[in-house]
Order: sequence, then C-alpha cells, then structure tokens
Amino acid sequence: MPETPIPSASPAFRPRGLIIGVDEAGRGPLAGPVVAGAVVLGRRRIEGLDDSKKLTARRRALLEAEIKDRCHWAVGVVDPEEIDRLNIFGATMLAMTLAVEALLARIGEEKPVREVRVDGNLTPQGRCAQWLWPARAIVGGDAIEPCISAASIIAKEHRDRLMKEAAQRYPHYGWERNAGYGTAQHLAALRAHGPTPLHRRSFAPVAQLVLFQT
Repeated sequence: MPETPIPSASPAFRPRGLIIGVDEAGRGPLAGPVVAGAVVLGRRRIEGLDDSKKLTARRRALLEAEIKDRCHWAVGVVDPEEIDRLNIFGATMLAMTLAVEALLARIGEEKPVREVRVDGNLTPQGRCAQWLWPARAIVGGDAIEPCISAASIIAKEHRDRLMKEAAQRYPHYGWERNAGYGTAQHLAALRAHGPTPLHRRSFAPVAQLVLFQT
C-alpha cells in the first residue's frame, strides 16, 4: 500500500542522529541515468534552498557550490541499462539507496541515522533490499524541507553535467539543452539517427522506434 506522507517536523524539533534529505532527478527523460542526491545539512543555514526546478540555472549552481562546501553530500547514479532491467521506479529506489550509502561512507563516522526524508509519497524502505534506514516520505518535500531541497539541487546539477558531457559524444539530440527529455528536437534526432547506448529502450518512444526498425 502507498505510504501516508507525514507532515514535516517542527523547526524547533532537533532529534539526535543524522537527518538525511534525499531526492532524485531524471525519472522522465528518454535518455541518460537517474540520479539521486543525499544531503546532511551543516550547522549554518543556507539561504534560498528550494525545489531545484524552481531555481534559475545560475542560482542552482551557486547553491550547489555552497551545499558542497558546507554540508555532507553524495549522489547515486543508475544507468539506462539498469533502468531498463528494473523499471524506472525500481531504478529510482536503487539510486536513492546508493546515494545514502555513499553519503554515510563519506561521513565515515559511526553516527546513527535518525531519519531519511524523501521527496514524494514513497520511500525505498521495503522496496529496495539494500535500504537499511528509517525513512519518511514528504509530498512536496523538495520545496518545504531544506535537506531535501539541497538534495534536489545536488541531484539535478550532477545529472545535467552528465548529460552535457554525453552531448559531446552524441551531438544530435540536444542533451545539453533538454537533458534527455523528449523534446521535439530530441524526438526528431531519435527518428533520424536512432537510439544511442544512453537511451532507455524500455521507454515508449524509444521502444516503438526500435520495434519499427527491427
């Protein structure tokens, strides 16, 4: 059954143990990986955190640098082949798990995890065998929970860089602008040049093209 999202804790409540924010980027594109970010905020407040999609590219870049300088952070990346094998939901749950694992390894201390706050209405708890931590789903968390906002910025910026690098190898698809989403330019290039190794062959526009070409 779907998890019931729980309202965010009061700002006055400061539990012991790590509070980790988690969010993903790249569930909808036709190409490229799905990326999750995981962040433990530092002691000093970072002003202007918000859902990464609501921020300008310049503001996101500035906030990413500040988050990386003042917080603990990590990413988890699941490639298109694994997305096709698992499906996008399973791949997203795996990316979140990998991000938290990497974050805790980077912190390198035996600190308990009090809670992982995940944007949305579902968490990897009970859905990914590697997930080991208490989790809470928060609908709209990327806009209202600073640790999730920070994770959304880390995830989006990291994924956008990966797609810009991939665009240099596969220049026809406009990934430096569309990040792998199914824009008109991307779909036209897909029809003209076919899918690349970075395309998600389980996604309908790509799957239909592959079926037509075989």
